[in-house]
Amino acid sequence: MDTRALEKSIIDILKTIYDPEIPVNIFDLGLIYEVKMKEEGNAWILMTLTSPNCPVAESLPVEVEQKVCTLEGVKKAKVEIVFEPPWDKDMMSEEAKYELGML
Repeated sequence: MDTRALEKSIIDILKTIYDPEIPVNIFDLGLIYEVKMKEEGNAWILMTLTSPNCPVAESLPVEVEQKVCTLEGVKKAKVEIVFEPPWDKDMMSEEAKYELGML
C-alpha cells in the first residue's frame, strides 16, 4: 500500500475513536493535526487534547497508537501530543459542529 493510501487508512481508523466526553470522533473534533508515514511502517500522529487537564490525557494517545498499529503496513505508531496551537471549537469539522448542534 502506498504512503498516501496508508495515511488515508489511518485517518479512517482515527474516525472510529471517540472522545469519551463528546460524542464526536477525534478526527472530526479537530484533535488530529497531522498524520504521516515515516520510514518503513512507522506512523506518526500529531494531536492535541481539548484541554491539558483532559481526563483521558494518558489513555487516549495509547488507544490511538494501538488502533493504528492494527492496520496492515503499520509496524509502529507514535503519537505526539502538543498544545500549540491550542484546540478550539473552530477546529471541528462541519459534521461535528452539526452533530453538537453548533450550526
